[in-house]
Amino acid sequence: MLGGVSDLVSFLNNKERRSSRLQSWVIMARKMLIDGELENSKQEEAHYDFDLFVIGAGSGGVRAARFSAQFGAKVGICELPFHPISSEVIGGVGGTCVIRGCVPKKILVYGASFGPELEDARNYGWELNEKIDFNWKKLLHKKTEEIIRLNGIYKRLLSNAGVKLYEGEGKVVGPNEVEVTQLDGTKICYSAKHILIATGSRAQRPAIPGQELAITSDEALSLDELPKRAVVLGGGYIAVEFASIWRGMGCTVDLFFRKELPLRGFDDEMRAVVARNLEGRGINLHPRSTLTQLVKTEEGIKVVTDHGEEIMADVVLFATGRAPNTKRLSLEAVGVELDKTGAIKVDEYSRTNIPSIWAIGDVTNRMNLTPVALMEGTYFAKTAFGGEPCKPDYSNIPCAVFCIPPLSVVGLSEEQALEQAKGDVLVFTSTFNPMKNTVSGRQEKTIMKLVVDAETDKVLGASMCGPDAPEIMQGIAIALKCGATKAQFDSTVGIHPSAAEEFVTMRSLTRRVTKPKTNL
Repeated sequence: MLGGVSDLVSFLNNKERRSSRLQSWVIMARKMLIDGELENSKQEEAHYDFDLFVIGAGSGGVRAARFSAQFGAKVGICELPFHPISSEVIGGVGGTCVIRGCVPKKILVYGASFGPELEDARNYGWELNEKIDFNWKKLLHKKTEEIIRLNGIYKRLLSNAGVKLYEGEGKVVGPNEVEVTQLDGTKICYSAKHILIATGSRAQRPAIPGQELAITSDEALSLDELPKRAVVLGGGYIAVEFASIWRGMGCTVDLFFRKELPLRGFDDEMRAVVARNLEGRGINLHPRSTLTQLVKTEEGIKVVTDHGEEIMADVVLFATGRAPNTKRLSLEAVGVELDKTGAIKVDEYSRTNIPSIWAIGDVTNRMNLTPVALMEGTYFAKTAFGGEPCKPDYSNIPCAVFCIPPLSVVGLSEEQALEQAKGDVLVFTSTFNPMKNTVSGRQEKTIMKLVVDAETDKVLGASMCGPDAPEIMQGIAIALKCGATKAQFDSTVGIHPSAAEEFVTMRSLTRRVTKPKTNL
């Protein structure tokens, strides 16, 4: 028996066995040694415990694990033990979205919406008592029941796909090796041909005196008592959503944010609409403001602002951003590159600079949305195990802010369109009183907007703020993904009476915006 390629070279160099045919084998064998193909060959033949090991069983990690298993891969996955409030050592299968994010948040939005809806019902003939009681603890219990149910469903999805689940903390200890610290503290190492990091992100706290008195969105979803006075710091999704939730449940809410308007990055016109609606619902807005100190007193938490203003609160929510969950993964030790925020750097296929290590979802800080993590997980599985290399497409991804009423958008804002378009941009808008409000008497307009490329007639972006906006925008997103033109929108027959039909009846141009010329 020959002992390998090096033995083969020696054997083939034997003068007594040399021939023209054997000479070609010698050359080929030597080339394998020189080019390092021998090492690759050995690596291909190496035995691993798993074809894929995933660290993090949130939405993206579970999707990647399941789909990889469906392609025939042997898959392991680890996740921290379940708890509604996350930390460095607790989490749960299902991840942020299911346990302490989108799902419980939306349940609370539904709960908060009933208060104003019951008021509106009076003009629809419903004779209600003047005082309507709200039981926070009952809603909290129902919310917790639902996330426990979903946690179980995600575990069953993994089991049914043949994925092996390990409960514990995972870290990378080599290009093909993962260490899992189990609940009893014991550590077990597993080898894997591919490692996928899908550990998501965690809420951050601004470094101000008294910061320990504040809470993040994790705790806000599990408060023992409903606050009477709430202060929210931040101007993004989470800030405006919790401001809406608490106000809908009858709390006094003060919202502080640094910019002139909340929701930086969204269409400016729609941001103004959201701000107007928040104020209309009774939320106190404090633009161009931040908090400088929190002080515990007998009356509650004293909140001090950068303008010297003082407000008393029962709860202070920091909704000032999230950071990638990479600190405890030991990625630097194996050479995985991170950016300045701690996010994992990946290429277009979600692969890191270490060929055997990949990353998807919020931990990469690309587009931090649950459906995007699902897309990235799907495309990873196709690339690594399906024989179909796929790059995630981040164009025309719809999203929603579940304030009350909600905002939903897809494609480019007016500002982005003007920046990217080669020529003029056409803007079509529709502002109207929803039919439901004409009877209830609620003074709150729905706003819809289409942004169109003047030269091609292609619809570049769509926005809506009003009841059912996310449900409507999901259908609009399909049209934009297909490259729909304004003429095609106009030729579509609407559903009457509905708010959605306004998107196919906006035929009057609101304004034509010309791109400023630059003198270079």
